[in-house]
Amino acid sequence: MDLQNLVAIDTHVHIESNTGNAADEAARKYFGETGSRSGPTELVEYYRSRKIGCVVFSVDERLTGRPQVPNDEVAALAAQNADIMLAFASVDPLRGSEAVREARRLVAAGVRGFKLHPPLQQFHANDRAAYPFYEVINQARLPVIFHTGHSGIGTGMPGGGGVRLKYGNPMDIDDVAVDFPDMPIVLAHPSFPWQDEAISICLHKPQVYIDLSGWSPKYFPPNLIQYANTLLKSKVLFGSDYPLIKPDRWLADFEKIAIRDEVRPLILKENAVRLLGLSG
Repeated sequence: MDLQNLVAIDTHVHIESNTGNAADEAARKYFGETGSRSGPTELVEYYRSRKIGCVVFSVDERLTGRPQVPNDEVAALAAQNADIMLAFASVDPLRGSEAVREARRLVAAGVRGFKLHPPLQQFHANDRAAYPFYEVINQARLPVIFHTGHSGIGTGMPGGGGVRLKYGNPMDIDDVAVDFPDMPIVLAHPSFPWQDEAISICLHKPQVYIDLSGWSPKYFPPNLIQYANTLLKSKVLFGSDYPLIKPDRWLADFEKIAIRDEVRPLILKENAVRLLGLSG
């Protein structure tokens, strides 16, 4: 990445298949996203024009019927735009030996981390069936972003679109952090209704971070802002949840909340530089 010219790094950017299925439409309604759908070209133009770096991925899940953009396509896009973009991969860790083989292949191919979404992939993060998959990532010392907390996907649909919120409890990930200490972990999103649990894990486990994606900053709970300003100032990351929340909206609202001036650059860029191994 061209760190000298980047003003921020967005650690949570989805590349979508743009199928426009029921789950997509419900999510857009929930997040108040009324703009036109954007493809990879628009994504690249958006971030480069704003001098914002981004971590991109597409989730391997079958619950919603939205097809994954293949990991290799995500990696190719990032390679073509390496001045602003890093590729994470997503693999359903419960695919057994297939998941392990795919993780090894992707690590060898140069992906910079992985994204998992337990509510959509329908597993508890501490399910031992996922541990062989984690072993590969732990050995490579690559970060994993785990969705935590409420799911905007499925909200308002009959039966929540089949999404079970219990899989978003960050306490499951505490076990993973104990058992795989060389695997950096990002707890994605304000972890409503388990924010205190997420803060506790992040305080306790040196390799655990929190990203602030998926919510407008004006809705951040006071305890999250308090810890972001103090004990967790080196472990909190800017993330938007593009395309459902875009950086323009997120950053405008971030300007209005009580984050200390000396902490803002840490959250917006410097913590991500350190986590992603981008400095020197």
